[in-house]
Amino acid sequence: MSMTLREFAELVGLSPTTVSRALGGYPEVREETRRRVQKAAIDHGYRPNRRAAALATGRSMAIGHVIPQSIGHETVNPIFADFTAGAGEVYASAGYDMLMTTVPDDGTAAYERLAQSGAVDGFIVHGPRIDDARIGILQSLGLPFVVHGRASGAVRPYDHVDVENRRAFVRLTEHLIGLGHRRIGLVNGLEDMDFAHRRRDGFDAAMAAAGLQVDPAHRAAAEMTEPLGYAAAARMLDGPSPPTGLVVASVLAAVGVRRAIAARGLRIGADVSVAIFDDVLSYIGNEPDDREAPPFTATRSSVRAAGRRCAELLIARIAAPDRPIVAEVWDCPLVLGRSTGPAPA
Repeated sequence: MSMTLREFAELVGLSPTTVSRALGGYPEVREETRRRVQKAAIDHGYRPNRRAAALATGRSMAIGHVIPQSIGHETVNPIFADFTAGAGEVYASAGYDMLMTTVPDDGTAAYERLAQSGAVDGFIVHGPRIDDARIGILQSLGLPFVVHGRASGAVRPYDHVDVENRRAFVRLTEHLIGLGHRRIGLVNGLEDMDFAHRRRDGFDAAMAAAGLQVDPAHRAAAEMTEPLGYAAAARMLDGPSPPTGLVVASVLAAVGVRRAIAARGLRIGADVSVAIFDDVLSYIGNEPDDREAPPFTATRSSVRAAGRRCAELLIARIAAPDRPIVAEVWDCPLVLGRSTGPAPA
């Protein structure tokens, strides 16, 4: 039997009005209270009556996620699944549905169509590119949106949640340099994506600061998958002057890198060191066991947590369109694992 609003409010010790406003993202509710109510809604399986909320507010009670068709796009992987799982937890507690539509890679018209039809109350923008046209289009439409990431070149401010990609890759590269590595390769994501562009800049900056040249043969930029991680590492390791260290943009690609190292009879962390960015995925863990450090040395930031935060910001923006812009950029701690060690003699 489903729980009513009054029953749920009694359970959390608040008035029905406060609970309704907390789940609806209204700005007058304290952030601490909002998070407590959202967590309780998830824990107890409480879901507001979406039809009643839609009638009361004049909203569709749906959030749009526009997905490119290309299987080579960054969102078509477990990273996207973890992000939407986190966002979905917040949507469910606030009575929102998730509406996904698939479009061609340049399908900006989908945003206009969904906005004009009233099918959604706002959008989450995935995989921003450099000078991403979608941001300007959504600003002109006047419909609330939050970007997961950032787009260099955007003129007007907008709500977004990102990580310090450049700083993370400075840290990873400096860590390998500090271990004595001088031939270091980069296995990056697609570099028309803004995050990958920032990661390459961080890698290049750390190498330049140490007075080290980057061999063009020690660069790869592709979809962050296991097979392409394997292919990139295999090409570098089979070259005439193979790298002793690799900086890798994702744990997904790092699994392929590890396979390429093992296939050549080399030892990860001894013959070749690998430092990665870890999205803390549900499907592929980089957690320590009871006796050992994590498998990979990594900078870490949970993509599921980013999904939750983007959803919270969007629901708050829908409730209060004139609230101040929120631009969050999260730092990524460096966690030492078993995949890095001193450069071989």
